[in-house]
Amino acid sequence: MSAVFNQPSLARRLLPVFKGFDGILILAVALLCCAGLLTMYSSGYDNGARFIDHGRNMVLAVFIMFVVAQVPPQRLMYFAVPLYTVGVGLLVAVALFGITKKGAQRWINVGVVIQPSEILKIAMPLMLAWWFQRREGQLRALDFIVATVLLAIPIGLIMKQPDLGTALLVLATGLSVIFFAGLSWKLIVPPVLVGLIAVSLVVGFESKLCSDGFDWKVLHEYQKQRICTLLDPSKDPLGKGFHIIQGMIAIGAGGVGGKGWMQGTQTHLEFVPERTTDFIFAAYSEEFGLAGNLALIASFIFLIFRGLAIALDAPTLFARLLAGAVTMIFFTYAFVNMGMVSGILPVVGVPLPFISYGGTAMVTLGLGLGILMSISRAKRLMQT
Repeated sequence: MSAVFNQPSLARRLLPVFKGFDGILILAVALLCCAGLLTMYSSGYDNGARFIDHGRNMVLAVFIMFVVAQVPPQRLMYFAVPLYTVGVGLLVAVALFGITKKGAQRWINVGVVIQPSEILKIAMPLMLAWWFQRREGQLRALDFIVATVLLAIPIGLIMKQPDLGTALLVLATGLSVIFFAGLSWKLIVPPVLVGLIAVSLVVGFESKLCSDGFDWKVLHEYQKQRICTLLDPSKDPLGKGFHIIQGMIAIGAGGVGGKGWMQGTQTHLEFVPERTTDFIFAAYSEEFGLAGNLALIASFIFLIFRGLAIALDAPTLFARLLAGAVTMIFFTYAFVNMGMVSGILPVVGVPLPFISYGGTAMVTLGLGLGILMSISRAKRLMQT
């Protein structure tokens, strides 16, 4: 008597690989990617390679997301200490013998030229989530002090390069982990109040603080100029204030309904600077107007709320902290980029997720999405 074995189809064999993927998260990202491709095609009209490269970067990010999503959250813990150590080590190497471009020493040649600070965008939340997971159930004030030191080391090295934008993103992800770990409001409120008072003083004494003879000491000259330009861009409309002024003009020119796709005059006449990278939001706003902006913001809110829902439903403290921190990466990217283009935040060189051109940022976003997908997938597979 012979037994007949039917080999399963390719679809049935691949089903376990795709099982458990978060459809809501994929939908949110798909909406943003569509907006990014439309905007890149229009804003990069005179450089067709930008659109093709942007599409290729998206495919790469999806591939990275797919690969990372296959790794269970508990295994991600094994990468925390090595990745953080390598990242900080490379930052030290950059400080000692890094490559300088446009006055900033941010890169190093390790066979290929890389920017090590990008590693810390993912390594920092991984490391802090790993630390608090080890201290679960016995958290003390000392544990939060250690976490602050772990965060301060790379922040100091990145600020020294100098790279305010990346430092801000790493700081935001690190602080979000510390906050989600249970930091007392008594320790949060005082520095927030100090920050608000400092901002009020800067605004109140803007004319004196921004004078040529005043030295801010704690900031580089270019950082001082960015803040002063934010407070009054009209002081140098053709120089340091040009980016902010043109960005706001493009946003205002879009009106309620926008000028229409491929019809943005400020963008196509090249008044909008960095229209495919940091200031792509201005190009998008001109063509799609207030209605398009509300749709874009709604898509980001959709993505962020889904990320927070995944964090709340995560099975372990490590997964919960990591998912919350990764979600804050998307929030910080979007909030800072839209804020600086709109003239309410200093220009710090932060891209708009899935919209701005840039391979390194897209890889980071792909890693972040993969981590969220891994955590969501693990929970779904446990339930089934």
